Amino acid sequence: MKYLIAGLGNVGAEYVDTRHNVGFMVLNRLMEDFGATPELGRNAYTAKVKHKGRQLHLVLPTTYMNLSGKAVRYHLNDNKIPLENLLVVTDDLALPFGTCRMRAKGSDGGHNGLKDINQMLGTTKYARLRFGVGNDFHKGGQVDYVLSPFTDEEFEALPAMLDYCVKGILSFTSIGINRTMTSFNKKKKEENPEK
Repeated sequence: MKYLIAGLGNVGAEYVDTRHNVGFMVLNRLMEDFGATPELGRNAYTAKVKHKGRQLHLVLPTTYMNLSGKAVRYHLNDNKIPLENLLVVTDDLALPFGTCRMRAKGSDGGHNGLKDINQMLGTTKYARLRFGVGNDFHKGGQVDYVLSPFTDEEFEALPAMLDYCVKGILSFTSIGINRTMTSFNKKKKEENPEK
């Protein structure tokens, strides 16, 4: 069974540690855990790992955030992966830092990467893992906020959160979205620390 896991972000050194690139960070952590090295493919860096008999196709789009759908659609079709086996990992301003949520479907919530994926796939019915980055910015400062680095305090908390998201991804590919949501989204506050 094959799965497509897409981590959203922007390519380029200036974006590496920014909040908008947390999707890249999660997939990079997963690749590290499996000893996988991403290779430059069409519209994305890609890698393949195996887990419990499943083949996970990992995709980090090189199209920049606002055109993420181009890469996701191409790799879904190229690898003949059904929509129900797609999981998109993205930052979310609506969730406090330290909170991660998995959903089976949903709107783009103003997120340009998800908006493009919705348009390219023609549906909002695909799973997504939302990584809370908070919304500590003044009116009109959203772009600067998501394109700025995490604070020192947040950086300290990141490794545990990235590991937690990797576990969520592996759970999604092993037991499915519904059972994963039940356990993943009920993580106790002290175990999934918030700011």
